Amino acid sequence: MKDLVKVYLDQMESSKPFIGTEYNECISKNTTHIMGFCFDGTTTFRPGARFGPDALRDASFGIETYSPYLERDLADYSIVDCGNLPIYPSKWRLTNDYFHVVTQDLKLKEDRIKILTLGGEHSISYGPIRLCLDQYTDLFIIHLDAHADLRDGYLQEKFSHASIIRRVWDHLDEDNDLLQYGIRSGLKEEFAFMREHGTLAESLENCLARISALDASRPIYLTLDLDFFDPAFMPGTGTPEAGGENFHNFIKIIKVLKDKNFVGADIVELAPMLDASGSSSAFAAKVTREVLLALQ
Repeated sequence: MKDLVKVYLDQMESSKPFIGTEYNECISKNTTHIMGFCFDGTTTFRPGARFGPDALRDASFGIETYSPYLERDLADYSIVDCGNLPIYPSKWRLTNDYFHVVTQDLKLKEDRIKILTLGGEHSISYGPIRLCLDQYTDLFIIHLDAHADLRDGYLQEKFSHASIIRRVWDHLDEDNDLLQYGIRSGLKEEFAFMREHGTLAESLENCLARISALDASRPIYLTLDLDFFDPAFMPGTGTPEAGGENFHNFIKIIKVLKDKNFVGADIVELAPMLDASGSSSAFAAKVTREVLLALQ
């Protein structure tokens, strides 16, 4: 295990920006930005998601910049990779505070700035989602995941990966909406919560219909936990759950999003060390390409 950790630490030191993008720490107008958030300090089953951002970048050099699904090419757009936020292995709040400091004065809507955050475990989504909630008053959040993440805390951690959507829910008002799809694991109380509040889409058709019905101007944020996909396709994740989605059904969702006001996203929970074949990283890199292109 120590040798594997050393390999991934070496990769993090020499990682190149995601294919089709340029490295630049500055945040610019009319640009989509990639930020890595290498944290998995509240992981409760299998750690390793802190290595996800750079494994994604490395694996991206095995795919093309062109998507035949969306008929778009990364090379045709202004996309920069800002690298990773400072890493505080057991201090989620320090990195989250740093994210807040570097983004608090941004004018996302006015300056057409978009951010794709790469995790890391799902707790890292809090900062990016709060940023968009602060700037888009009628934000519609799409949560694709195997787990509801609606506990009010887990193992004495209020901002656990298992409770992050509940922490986001704390900030929603009557102008916001949450749609959850792919959920197939959770407490009885979490499923009752989703059904009570109407957040759960229990079929792909219902999910697609609800997104398609949104006004074209309605801002949408996507938080994607890679265990949304079946472990047959994505074994390299911390808490795999049988019964997940496949890539082509994901593309159906992305094709709807590309014609909407898609303003931000995060992709979390790639734990590359858990899949020695590298297939999970390659799969996640292709998913990331599609999300980046749908954001344009």
